[in-house]
Amino acid sequence: MNKISIFEIKGWEADYLKNALIKAGFDCDFHEECLNQENLPTVNDAAAISVFVGSKIDKGVIDHFPNLKAITTRSTGFEHIDLAYARQKGIALGYVPYYGENTVAEFTMGLILTLSRKLYWNIDRIKREDRFSFEGLMGIDLKGKTLGVIGAGHIGQHLIKMAKGFEMNVIAFDRNIKPELAAQLGFEYKTLDEVLGQSDFISLHLFYAPETHHIINKNSIGKIKKGAYLINTARGPLVETEALVMALKNGTLAGAGLDVLEEEDVLKDEMGYWLKFEKATEPTNMENVLYDHILMDMPNVVITPHNAFNTREAITRILDTDVANLTEFFQKGTVKEPIK
Repeated sequence: MNKISIFEIKGWEADYLKNALIKAGFDCDFHEECLNQENLPTVNDAAAISVFVGSKIDKGVIDHFPNLKAITTRSTGFEHIDLAYARQKGIALGYVPYYGENTVAEFTMGLILTLSRKLYWNIDRIKREDRFSFEGLMGIDLKGKTLGVIGAGHIGQHLIKMAKGFEMNVIAFDRNIKPELAAQLGFEYKTLDEVLGQSDFISLHLFYAPETHHIINKNSIGKIKKGAYLINTARGPLVETEALVMALKNGTLAGAGLDVLEEEDVLKDEMGYWLKFEKATEPTNMENVLYDHILMDMPNVVITPHNAFNTREAITRILDTDVANLTEFFQKGTVKEPIK
């Protein structure tokens, strides 16, 4: 049975997937809502499900689908899926390893420029104060500054290329050192402590995993060059939120550009969270939610709503990969891009 249920999708994206999958001969149903234990569909005969990062695919959800043979996520991250239990049940797992290397890097560079040239505050003064004045809005050049890239994978490499175009010096920390890549792109590998201590701008481009949880924490954040800027377009839990707030308050960091936050799922619907608080299956660090609100109000912080991936081109690449994963599974029994 080639039945597929697709969650967290609407508008043109749903139409795009529907046309591609139905054309390929699949029976599909589409849901705008996230998939989790609090929102299980009545019809549960799908052999495959496709989700996005807002869903929580745990044991209870997996067991709700008795015919389930494949799970695909339309994302690079997959921490929202209980991989161990799915594998225990022999379920194929697919994801989107590459879709927006340039897309996320472009957004990251936008955040760097926003902080270095106070672009948000320039625009806000005109819009909110109706005042055409540059007093107090002096910025800094990027030329000659040092960008530290933590995670020199596909996105990090695109950012390095862009930074070199601004005549920045670039250093990077990565577990997989590739001297030929460094020579080609014109950057230098350093230890994590060296990157933190020598960079004027630090940008995170790591997968989230237990070993990268709070890689920026109360200890490591104290090693940052005083007056540096921190950019995070990767995953919120890479940064210990309390440590970030303290570093911004004491001047260790001059500012931060954040597209992701710890507990951002709560922020998306705080009223909804509290209404179902007693039924919540995952613990929430409410201190981090409070710290998130402090960050939102800080004058040297720019926060965007996990939007770095969001271009028409990138989403189309995501959808095409999801179609390829699902199609190959039903044709060959394996997904095109398996989670390893």
